[in-house]
Amino acid sequence: MGYPRKLTRRFKAFDNFAISFTIINIISGIFSGFGFGLNAGGPSILVFGWIGVSVMVLFVGAAMAEVASAYPTSGALYFSAGKLARRHKGAWSWFTGWLNFVGQVGGTAATGYAAATFLQAFIALQWPSYEPTPQRTVLITALIIVLQGLANTYTVHLVAVLNRISVWWLLIGLVVIVSSLIAIPDHHQSPSFVTHFVNNTGFTSGLYGGMLGLLVTSWTFTGFDGSFHMSEETVRATVNAPRGITRAIAYSAIAGLLLMLALVYSIRDYDRVASADAPPVQILIDGLGVGTAKALLLIVIGAMLFCGLANLTSNTRQIFAFSRDGAMPGSRWWHSVSPRTRTPVKAVWLAVACSLALVLPGWWSHTAFTAIVSVNVVGLFLAYAVPILLRLRLGDEFQPGPWHLGRWGRPVGVVAVTWILLSSVLFMLPQASPITAHSFNYAPIALAVVLAVATVWWFATARRRFHGPVSYGRPDEVAAMDLV
Repeated sequence: MGYPRKLTRRFKAFDNFAISFTIINIISGIFSGFGFGLNAGGPSILVFGWIGVSVMVLFVGAAMAEVASAYPTSGALYFSAGKLARRHKGAWSWFTGWLNFVGQVGGTAATGYAAATFLQAFIALQWPSYEPTPQRTVLITALIIVLQGLANTYTVHLVAVLNRISVWWLLIGLVVIVSSLIAIPDHHQSPSFVTHFVNNTGFTSGLYGGMLGLLVTSWTFTGFDGSFHMSEETVRATVNAPRGITRAIAYSAIAGLLLMLALVYSIRDYDRVASADAPPVQILIDGLGVGTAKALLLIVIGAMLFCGLANLTSNTRQIFAFSRDGAMPGSRWWHSVSPRTRTPVKAVWLAVACSLALVLPGWWSHTAFTAIVSVNVVGLFLAYAVPILLRLRLGDEFQPGPWHLGRWGRPVGVVAVTWILLSSVLFMLPQASPITAHSFNYAPIALAVVLAVATVWWFATARRRFHGPVSYGRPDEVAAMDLV
């Protein structure tokens, strides 16, 4: 790909799969968004929406995997965008990279914030006198992200081991939670309950309310570009990275459906659960008792912590690669690699600092933080769409890698781009009525600010010095630079 090797290839096929599976993290995603879905569509959208959106995301993942096989680098989306564009390679690469960067930073911040929220829910169950506050949530989130930064600082091997553990934590945790919800409660909903539709969004249109409910699954299925970003540290990356992407999505879809069904059929008092601060926790308490609920809540918190760790790892590799091509302020700093640990340590702490900056508004305004988190999802999926769209524009000129879709590449890519545009619009529409300063969806404004800054920066200075991914020379010249 034109770069000297600085990162060590220690990720095997399972490790590459593990990072995307961990970032998708069905336990974290479903427990975080379940309450929103109860009011925006109810069981019918939670279950059938999960199935439908999972299929759409698999189209996105397959289209991305084909590109990943052709361009297996840490730069991933922005690198492939620069290579696939016929004209204006620098601009395509620039905007894709910044959308990816903002989305990844938002993902790290959001996951840490969710973990802090559920950790405080556990503390409140254990010690009823404890009162969660926004300030405490921010402080706990900051501690979590700093600890994850420390873990990413010391050797790729440690991160790989933790990601392997996270897969089994998720799978065993899923079995324990689902089995408990099936075996212990003395009451379950009837089979027809899965068709129950609820629209408590405040909007009169049931169709609109149901479409908003699709966001629960969309929130969950983000970050699978992690396998792409870890390409330079993965053996046989042209095959193992695309397999990591598609397998992570497929396995998460199946396992997530089981968890979704278990939670839906364990609801006792629908109105009480839907109005609770943490609806999934209320389901656990109602059906299993406080003691068992606390034990299972620890599984959920652990899953969120693993998710944040993997998210930060992926975020770091994107910063490393983007800086390597001179696309970030202080690029020389951020693409340096520690000679002792062989990891981009400075990039790790830049990712930590940016995530903490996004968390900070939560100190005084939960609405502001929620807007930035929404940009996480929109930013990531728009970054996913760009290389897929450019690959479609190339048509038969596209040179696939060993893993490819053959004649299905074009139809799969068309479905993927169409879904990304639709879901991105959904994320920026109002999500509750009446629309007030508190309920207004600030995501479009936040995204517009990000794009405006990137655009001004591009026309002011970047277009004269950034022309897309950099080549360090011929293959033999690059090989002589390898630090292995």
